[in-house]
Amino acid sequence: MANTKTSTESAATTNFKIHPTDTGSTPVQIHALTDRIIHLTKHFQANHKDKHSRHGLLKIIRKRQKLLQYYKRTNRNGYYDLIKVLKIRDKD
Repeated sequence: MANTKTSTESAATTNFKIHPTDTGSTPVQIHALTDRIIHLTKHFQANHKDKHSRHGLLKIIRKRQKLLQYYKRTNRNGYYDLIKVLKIRDKD
C-alpha cells in the first residue's frame, strides 16, 4: 500500500523537520499520526460500522499519546509549540 501525501501534508510537516530529509523525529511523527487520526475520524463519520478500522485508530491514538508524553518530558517548550500548532489538548 503506497502512502501518498498531499502538498498540504508535506508543507505542514516541513515546519517540524530538523533537516530536509527528516521523517523520524518526534514532532514529525506526531504530526503524521495526527493527520492519520483526522483522516480516520472523517472516515468514521461516513462508515460508523467499521469496527476493524476503529481498532486501528485506537492504536494510532495510543501511539501518539506515548510520543507526546516522551516529547513533553524531553522538550517541554517544543511540546507546547507543537500542541498549539496541531490544536491538540494538553492531557496534564
